[in-house]
Amino acid sequence: KGISTLKDKLCNTPVLALPDEPEDFSVYCDASGLGLGCVLMQRGKVIAYASRQLKIHEKNYTTHDLELGAVVFALKI
Repeated sequence: KGISTLKDKLCNTPVLALPDEPEDFSVYCDASGLGLGCVLMQRGKVIAYASRQLKIHEKNYTTHDLELGAVVFALKI
């Protein structure tokens, strides 16, 4: 059953929810040696997500700088 659930989650397109203004939002950010990403969520539902590859000069950044770069990226979009 676990494999079936995993396949279902990986193969189905995620549905974006519409934001509800009075509710609080959460932003989750992450960075790796390849790129930056972020997800805007509200009540556990995805409102928006974005990602991008690192630029050439960013590949030399420290982990802390990459994580901060992911936060800046999330705030700019």
